[in-house]
Amino acid sequence: MSTPRGMMLAMASVLLVSAAQLGMRWSMTRLPQPAAWLQALGNGGIDLLALAVVAAAICAYALSMLCWMGALNHLPLSRAYSLLSISYALVYLGAAWLPGFGEPLSPLRTLGVGLVMGGVLTINSRRSTTPQPAEQ
Repeated sequence: MSTPRGMMLAMASVLLVSAAQLGMRWSMTRLPQPAAWLQALGNGGIDLLALAVVAAAICAYALSMLCWMGALNHLPLSRAYSLLSISYALVYLGAAWLPGFGEPLSPLRTLGVGLVMGGVLTINSRRSTTPQPAEQ
């Protein structure tokens, strides 16, 4: 029962959650611990852009969940759930390539991400066949 709409919603969910993860990481390297935010706001020692990115990331998480619920309406769970693993690759690559992160790529991590992506492709490479009920 896979549909193009379901795949689109699943991929939107993956993109949103990946962006949210990257946004949270970027912000958390520029902000004090959350318990100190109010005090830092009071004395002007908080990066308002980083705080706005946290808020945007939270909204992206919420939108991701809405997309995910829609995807589950159109895709078998076994296929849909595997698609979430694409976010591992997107976050790994984004943290390595986007400015401000500087996380290193390593052969072993890249191999691991490649294996995960191979699994996603394997699970989603064949059309799912739903058993038809026997006619009586």
